[in-house]
Amino acid sequence: MADRSVAACCRPWRWVLAAMTLALAGCRTEMYDQPRYEPLEASHFFEDGASARPLVEGVVPWADNQGFAGRNEPSIRTAGSRSSPLATSPGRPVGRALLERGQERYRIFCVPCHGELGDGRGIIVQRGFSKPPEFWRDDLLHAPLSHFVDVITHGHGVMYSYAARVRPADRFAIATYIRALQLSQHAAIGQLTPEDRHKLEEVVSEPARR
Repeated sequence: MADRSVAACCRPWRWVLAAMTLALAGCRTEMYDQPRYEPLEASHFFEDGASARPLVEGVVPWADNQGFAGRNEPSIRTAGSRSSPLATSPGRPVGRALLERGQERYRIFCVPCHGELGDGRGIIVQRGFSKPPEFWRDDLLHAPLSHFVDVITHGHGVMYSYAARVRPADRFAIATYIRALQLSQHAAIGQLTPEDRHKLEEVVSEPARR
């Protein structure tokens, strides 16, 4: 009976030892210990004896957008930085190309939260993320373009900064496209041209015809 009791007590430890053995067998270090050069280490493979290789001809250096903007872009496009006043316009005429660029960047970076219409019902919000305000909220309707540029640059509330993701010029393009979204969702019928009003009436009456 004593032998059976000892065996019963040892049985759980056998499982523990088996699990530890399997875990240790999985601790492989080949990826960590693979052959590699340390910084500035000499090399017998390359003719010049240096492991650090020169840059490929034609390569373009890259830095985060904050640094890049400060050195190479016109000041109008650095609006939103804490060291310069916020500009209130994109610094160039607002045409189709600028709006299309803004729409493209908006769809890439903003739609997941703000939604295609700017109603704050993006797919991430539908999965539980905090809902941002609609762009046609009264205070945002009257906010200057610089407000949206500033938010993209520095973040606001639960929205983090997109300075490292969106180039300064594209921040103004997005802000300009947001203006178009605001107009599309908050325009008075009296502001429309006769042609646009006719198109709107056709769209509204289409479901009734079906």
